[in-house]
Amino acid sequence: MAPSSATSPPAYPDVATSIEAAVALAEAGADVIELGPPYSDPVMDGLVIQEATQTALANGFRMRDLFTIIREVTARTDVPVLVMTYWNLVEQYGVDRYADELVAAGGAGLITPDVTPDAASQWIETSKRAGLDRVFLAAPTSSDERLKMIVEASTGFVYTVSTMGITGERTSLDAAARNLVERLRSFGAAHACVGIGISNAEQVAGVVEYADGAIVGTALVKALRDGGVEGLSSLAKELSAGASKRA
Repeated sequence: MAPSSATSPPAYPDVATSIEAAVALAEAGADVIELGPPYSDPVMDGLVIQEATQTALANGFRMRDLFTIIREVTARTDVPVLVMTYWNLVEQYGVDRYADELVAAGGAGLITPDVTPDAASQWIETSKRAGLDRVFLAAPTSSDERLKMIVEASTGFVYTVSTMGITGERTSLDAAARNLVERLRSFGAAHACVGIGISNAEQVAGVVEYADGAIVGTALVKALRDGGVEGLSSLAKELSAGASKRA
C-alpha cells in the first residue's frame, strides 16, 4: 500500500483550480488522491473544510462537476482517485448511477465516513458489480465485533481514525491510533491508513512507522486557500518526504 494520501476539495475555489490542485498533489508524491464533494452539512469536517465546501457551493458546484474533475485528473495522472463523500449525496444521485459515472470517469472508489458496513448493503453490492473500492472508517471506540465487520467489508484500505472528533490539524496524534491499527491487523486488515489531525511531515513519518499510510486533508486545503496551487504543492512535497522515511 502506498504511504501517503492527500485530500483535495472538488471545485474549490473553482473547477479549473481544483483540477490543477489534484494533479499537483499527484506530481508532489501523493499515492492516493481523495476528492471530497461539498455538502451542506459536513458534520465530520472542521472549520477549514467547512469554509471550502461553502465556497464551492456558493460558486455553483453541481454533482456533474465531480465526475468532470475526476475525468480530467485521471487523464493526467495514474494516481488512484477516491471520493470521500457523505452518503446522502450518493443516495440522492442514485447509487447505481453514481457508481457507473464514477467508473466512467476513472475513479477508484468511495470513502464513506457516515455509513457503516451493516447499513451499506446496497453500496457493497453495487461496488462489487462496478469494481469500485469500499473504504470504511474504524474508530478507537469501535468494538472488536465492529472492527472485524469493517475489515471484512473494506477493500483498498481501512480508514483508521486517529482520534475522536472532527477533521482538523492537531499538534499531536493520539496513541490510540497505533493501538487501533494493531487491532485492525489482528482481524486481518491488509492495509490501514491513519487520518484526522495529520498536518506535517513529522506526523506523517510517525504514522507510517506502524501504519500503511497517512491521510492529510485540512492542512492541504488551508495551503491551497492561502498559497494557491503552488503553496499546496510545496506542502504536499514536504508531506511526501515524511512518508518516504518509512523503512
